[in-house]
Amino acid sequence: MMNTKTATLLGAALAPVLLAAGPAAAEPGDPGACTAATQTRLMVTLRGLKNSTGKVRVQLYDGAGFLKKGRWLGRVEVPARDGATVCIAVPSAGNYAVAVRHDANGNGKSDWNDGGGFTRDPKLSLTKLEPDFAKVAIPVHAGENRATVTMNYRRGLSVGPIR
Repeated sequence: MMNTKTATLLGAALAPVLLAAGPAAAEPGDPGACTAATQTRLMVTLRGLKNSTGKVRVQLYDGAGFLKKGRWLGRVEVPARDGATVCIAVPSAGNYAVAVRHDANGNGKSDWNDGGGFTRDPKLSLTKLEPDFAKVAIPVHAGENRATVTMNYRRGLSVGPIR
């Protein structure tokens, strides 16, 4: 049986992007959502969501704040939809990582059924849910950039994409 700390870690670490007709609409007031004035943007396509329930949160990090509570540089929340592309504003060119969390039941808490992923799709396990920044960082240049994140979910005693 899993304890609460382990369940919270799993959901938070998995928090913690294919082309859609257009970017998914962000929640009003999302810090990090793109606007017409956004100069540097990252189009994150979500691949492998197990269902279209709940919400998906896309968070942008630099190396200094990677996966630290409240240290994201931008965060966008959208309804869950496999294949959706989310636009997130990037402060300037540099190396960044994206952490994605699928709150599958939409309750705002990290649960065992939630999923997540990171840029560069690192292999995750129940003992290594938080990858190193260097393994997930991608270069972002001025203008529009693209990345795909494959979602991972708990499957018994392992963590991985839905097959």
